[in-house]
Amino acid sequence: MLRTIVWFFYFFGALIVLTPKMNEAKRRKAAGDESGCRAIVDRYVPMWMSTLMRIAGCTVTVNGLENIPKDRAVVFTPNHQSDYDIPITLVHLDRPHALVAKVETLKIPLVRTWMKLFDCVFIDRKNPRQAVTAMKEAGALLARGESVIVFPEGTRSKGDAMGEFKHGAFKMAFAAGAPVVPVVIDGSYKIMEANHNLMCPGHVTMTVLPPIETAGLDRAAQKALPDEVARRIAAHKDKTTAH
Repeated sequence: MLRTIVWFFYFFGALIVLTPKMNEAKRRKAAGDESGCRAIVDRYVPMWMSTLMRIAGCTVTVNGLENIPKDRAVVFTPNHQSDYDIPITLVHLDRPHALVAKVETLKIPLVRTWMKLFDCVFIDRKNPRQAVTAMKEAGALLARGESVIVFPEGTRSKGDAMGEFKHGAFKMAFAAGAPVVPVVIDGSYKIMEANHNLMCPGHVTMTVLPPIETAGLDRAAQKALPDEVARRIAAHKDKTTAH
């Protein structure tokens, strides 16, 4: 319980302390200085999230970063076990990338501002029309050369089992001809969700699998891709569990 209390105090306390940096990033972004804004985001977002993970006792082993294509925008498609998947991917991929996040995140003060600073897209799963618009916004980021993280299950599994990988999460990759990069997250639900949302120390493994090219895929191959990505993630988890 004490660990969880400290975690929440740091969560909001650090955001308040970092408000001047956030405002500086906002000014730079408004002035068109995207690189200056990103320099602030790339420094302080991982710093804040890494400390949150340390307080929770969450340690992470990262494998396969060499599989991230260089100088190309990609769509990262992790499985989704926990809310901790967000800091894990933002901290341990090559940099904080834009997330496709649920619209409810906009209700969290300061967090929403930081997320807007690195172009996160907010999706309302209850509003199909808005969801389509959000995916088009994510596609525009890819067209600009910015990679995107999307959780194809759409919600947390809160365990080892995976939900269905939804086709809509891949449409932006098809439209942009961007590679899809499967990401395996194993064990993140044990940090919080398995403990009635109380923080509990645990270890997570994140593995970046080789990219899958989408350019030139026919309709049948596009339709099959979500299941194929889910299969590759499940196969990797099964292989590592067996060892």
